[in-house]
Amino acid sequence: MRHKTLLCNCNRTMSVDGKAIAAALGEGGAPPKVQDALCRQHLAAFEAAVKTGDDLLVACTQEAPLFGVLHEELGGKGTIRFANIRENAGWSAQGKQAAPKMAALLAAADLPDPEPVPTVDYEAGSELLIVGPGAAALPWAERLAATLSVTVLLTDEARGAELPVDRRYAVMSGAVEKLDGHLGAFEVNWTQRNPIDLEACTRCGACVRACPEQAITAALQIDMTRCKSHRSCVAACGEVKAIDFNRGDATRHERFDLVFDLSDPPLIRRSQPPQGYLAPGRDPLEQALAAAKLPQLTGSFEKPKFFNYKESLCAHARSGITGCTRCIDVCSTGAISSMLKENRVVVDPHLCMGCGGCATVCPSGAMTYAYPRVADVGLRIKAMLKAYAAAGGKNPRLLFHNGEDGRALIANMARSGKGLPADLIPVEVLHVAAVGLDLMLGAVALGAAQVVVLAAGSEADEYAAALTAQMALGEEILAGFGLGAGRLHLLAADDAATAAARIAALPAVNALKAAGFNLGNEKRTTLDFVFDHFAEISVAKPAAIALKGGAPFGGLAINKDKCTLCLACVGSCPEGALLDSKESPALRFIERNCVQCGLCASTCPEQAISLLPRLTPGAAAKQPITLNETVPFACIKCGKPFGTKQMVDGMISKLGQHSMFSQPGALDRIKMCADCRVVDLLQNSQHGNILDT
Repeated sequence: MRHKTLLCNCNRTMSVDGKAIAAALGEGGAPPKVQDALCRQHLAAFEAAVKTGDDLLVACTQEAPLFGVLHEELGGKGTIRFANIRENAGWSAQGKQAAPKMAALLAAADLPDPEPVPTVDYEAGSELLIVGPGAAALPWAERLAATLSVTVLLTDEARGAELPVDRRYAVMSGAVEKLDGHLGAFEVNWTQRNPIDLEACTRCGACVRACPEQAITAALQIDMTRCKSHRSCVAACGEVKAIDFNRGDATRHERFDLVFDLSDPPLIRRSQPPQGYLAPGRDPLEQALAAAKLPQLTGSFEKPKFFNYKESLCAHARSGITGCTRCIDVCSTGAISSMLKENRVVVDPHLCMGCGGCATVCPSGAMTYAYPRVADVGLRIKAMLKAYAAAGGKNPRLLFHNGEDGRALIANMARSGKGLPADLIPVEVLHVAAVGLDLMLGAVALGAAQVVVLAAGSEADEYAAALTAQMALGEEILAGFGLGAGRLHLLAADDAATAAARIAALPAVNALKAAGFNLGNEKRTTLDFVFDHFAEISVAKPAAIALKGGAPFGGLAINKDKCTLCLACVGSCPEGALLDSKESPALRFIERNCVQCGLCASTCPEQAISLLPRLTPGAAAKQPITLNETVPFACIKCGKPFGTKQMVDGMISKLGQHSMFSQPGALDRIKMCADCRVVDLLQNSQHGNILDT
């Protein structure tokens, strides 16, 4: 342990075995004393620990602010960290058996901080767009104009609303055609449709008094359902020329720092809208809460850059043909888009919210999660499982959850008397969508009997579907190795009673023999280690495991009767799974590299390739095999090999009836190499002469 551990049983509300915990964590000397009220009556014990200058690990998160302030006031020279052993372990019906889990939680908290990641910067001024019906938008503009530079875009005729007497903020009208961007950089396109242009209008009211149908609202917009086209308003407006019935749809564009969208439905309909965009709907309370946030969003901000993208591994496209689109399909923020002409995707880091779903579904590992990295989470898992076993725990299970509603749900379970079982260790991550196949199966390989992912309600539907698919694939692989079923579970619950019931219903499974390797950031490499470990401990020893369609592992089937060995598939493969041969016309294949993106099948002009989803463990998948080969076709003139018999026969079959080859002997040119073909063409062509005329 790098930190000195301070334990507390929280006024004797839980059992804390200091001796077992200290032994599991490898702390020398006498085991730490378990205090009854470290934050109150026994605060002197904390003060004494601070004065030693040691790095401290306090087994309490509720009073972290208090301990943090005292540590600073007392001039603590070491660092201070906190771990929650109360809601996560001690407050449970199985709390007396929770010492191994407490040791696991403390071991994880003792690890060094992961390496810092790059950051993404935001710079937001005070330009605010309020868009929506006039009855809602204008009152909020009145309230917010004192602190922000407000522009109002009315999306109706502003019935029931009245323009302010003085022009303290801009008011426009129209229909939004496009809204995108992020905090500090929103781009808005809209069309001006109402005949009255509110920017040009002087608000004199002459048009209102002149209109015989009273079709002009108090917000100076014409209700076209009542207007009878007398045009009296145009005459009354005169030289101001704010009214034009012949204007048509005038497209306009502006840039804003913030958007307060009062439309119903909202203009941006994503599970996770961009930073700086607030769409509270019609509820007045939600509108008030959102409005209170707006002034806090001005200034300079930064957030982690959550992803890394390695273009060379991306299987998105080749030569304008689309292959894998999984990251685009799963992203709930619209941060990922296709750059088809460049054979890659592009990620807007300002829109990325760090869910990690793109890295989870990426078959090649081109997209990886950086906050935290898989390697960092793997070290936490390994430390937890080691400490758990050292304290005498058996068959540990991991519960991945997020730090917001997931953490709150676990706390509610503990406080309602439905705490987690003693063998279920919570692992907090930023977003559960980042828990991919490499992390799930990697945890099982490291000794976790079961991996459970808690979806507490805030997760978008796209992520639940992606996690379900990843778990189904993982269960297929485990079953194929003969390592049992029921190890991977997605647990959806948004209340304590439901969560407790579904956890209790999980099947009991035993842990496998633990591997010694560490998880890495390269997905395919980590999975190689995992599969090699599964193959080593497997009794079944399968040569290949059949998988369902959509799996990122597999082979290829070649129709040799159709394949001409044109090798277009080799050029289309982004992963180097397909190779040619320098010795003879042949198509070779390395199964380990194949991600089943389908680009080869889509590119093949003969439609001779089909995908075979499967997992071939061991060295066999890493060695090149020959899928098709033939003898070279020799030029009928010089004898130099220049192609394959299948290719030449195919060209003759397709071009034999073409008028270009109608002359005697012309078809033989297809059987010649490029040099001989040119010579024959020059020798046998009939050249016209203008003098012959």
